[in-house]
Amino acid sequence: MSLRSAGNIRNIVIYGISLAALLLLLSWLQWRLLIIDHATDIYIGAIALLFTGLGIWLALKIMRPKKETVIIEKEIYITQPAADPSPTTPSTDITNFTINEQQLQKLGISAREMDVLQLMAKGLSNQEIAERLYVSLNTIKTHSSNLFLKLDVKRRTQAVDQARKLGLIP
Repeated sequence: MSLRSAGNIRNIVIYGISLAALLLLLSWLQWRLLIIDHATDIYIGAIALLFTGLGIWLALKIMRPKKETVIIEKEIYITQPAADPSPTTPSTDITNFTINEQQLQKLGISAREMDVLQLMAKGLSNQEIAERLYVSLNTIKTHSSNLFLKLDVKRRTQAVDQARKLGLIP
């Protein structure tokens, strides 16, 4: 019986191996046919994945804020206030005030711009300055913007403060 059972086992093993090889061949053929039948779908999917990745990369590249370091070099003029002879006299004495001509020339402020600056310092509006100087409101706005540029400021209060520091107005 042992010979007979050994022959049966050998037949079963050969039969099992042949069935496994046949199943492997059929699966390989089915996979190959599946790939061939759906080749365009696979190519379209691969291209879609490629362009999706490219789009994400490009969006991140474009939307990234660009950091730029700008170095601005400017001359800063600091004028020292005159020594006060007596502590009881106020430091803003209008009668003894003299305009700093050197700064006036250096900044290139015209006489009309100086008039506008002095009236600004008195707290007058653009319309009131225009009426006092007998010019249009647009002319005052032009003089004001020129003053802002020359004094390197953005507002009227800053312009008046800068002019006082430079010794242009009392």
